[in-house]
Amino acid sequence: MSKALKYTLLFAPEAIEHLDMIDSKHHTLLQKTIHQQLTHSPLDETRNRKPMDQPAPFGAAWELRCGRNNRFRVFYEADPTTREVHVLAIGTKDHNRLLIGGEEYES
Repeated sequence: MSKALKYTLLFAPEAIEHLDMIDSKHHTLLQKTIHQQLTHSPLDETRNRKPMDQPAPFGAAWELRCGRNNRFRVFYEADPTTREVHVLAIGTKDHNRLLIGGEEYES
């Protein structure tokens, strides 16, 4: 059985800024989860990885949920031709509020 080719992770500058606004104690969890979940099968729908209804924040096609109570959201698009995942935004979900970079978005 052959191993699936990896996807390359590319972070938008804004996504790095969004990550910087999240408490640093969560950075390792977010980085580890993004790497584990998005480098091998970013286009496979799972319980915590779903395609987005449009319009979505930052034009993202997919959402990854992670952390305790799925508190964190990673918005991305993946290109199977180039095998690249573009992480567009990283935010937090608090009940019905989605906060990305200190701004509230409709969720």
